[in-house]
Amino acid sequence: MRVAFVGLGVMGYPMAGHLAASPELEVTVHNRTASRAEQWAAEHDGRVVGSPEKAARDADVVMMCVGNDDDVRSVALGRGGVLGGMREGAVLVDHTTASAEMARDLHAACEAVDVGFVDAPVSGGQSGAENGALTVMCGGEPDVFDRVEPVVQHYARAVTLLGPPGSGQLTKMVNQICIAGVLQGLSEGLAFGARAGLDMDQVIEVISQGAAGSWQMQNRGPTMVRGEFDFGFALDWMRKDLAIVLAEAGRNGAHLPMTALVDQFYGRLQRQSHGRWDTSALITLLDDDD
Repeated sequence: MRVAFVGLGVMGYPMAGHLAASPELEVTVHNRTASRAEQWAAEHDGRVVGSPEKAARDADVVMMCVGNDDDVRSVALGRGGVLGGMREGAVLVDHTTASAEMARDLHAACEAVDVGFVDAPVSGGQSGAENGALTVMCGGEPDVFDRVEPVVQHYARAVTLLGPPGSGQLTKMVNQICIAGVLQGLSEGLAFGARAGLDMDQVIEVISQGAAGSWQMQNRGPTMVRGEFDFGFALDWMRKDLAIVLAEAGRNGAHLPMTALVDQFYGRLQRQSHGRWDTSALITLLDDDD
């Protein structure tokens, strides 16, 4: 099977690498920064081309993993975009975390040229991508999803169809809402425990085995206590995701007071020039005595 991957960022680079490791797949890649693509090609068995359109040419499945709605629109629909190179019957899979509206628009554009479409944002962060253990949330038609699921499985531990186009993006929004709430609660709990003079490593070890336990507690709790944030899912990206969430809530009438508050907290960290810190950096806002 011929597969193309467009967007070799923190997530896309290892995802495309898992595809290239399969003897069943012939992989072509494109990245806006050509040196990044050349670096990838030096590490993996794959071909580098100069535009999204060239990457998509003759591919059975095209994957995209770019930054935001504008990037998706440009890479997919712009001049030299993937749809200009895709053949009838091929499938476009968008792993970007974008809006549900963008997913529906892209589905319509694909449908007009007889190309299948699946919106498929992921969760699991850089480590999940590197370890081939991402959770992939999909929206699309069942027959189209069935064709691409075996390909996506190369870098996933779970791939689930959740409904029509846009459903994957809506599910990712639920995911980000929940993460924001968990991290704020975890930040307050750990800050409280530290002020109380507890051994916080011991506290985390104990309470992570009970009802308060979570992935964030087990994987970020210890680093939060040590004040380590120079890794992981950058809060700049989370702020972008929460903007999508809050815009969608404005359309569907959902009330998200906690999410809106945490978004403001991330805004404060951005203004302090900490936008590349991990999302768990919320705890630093509780260090002040104000």
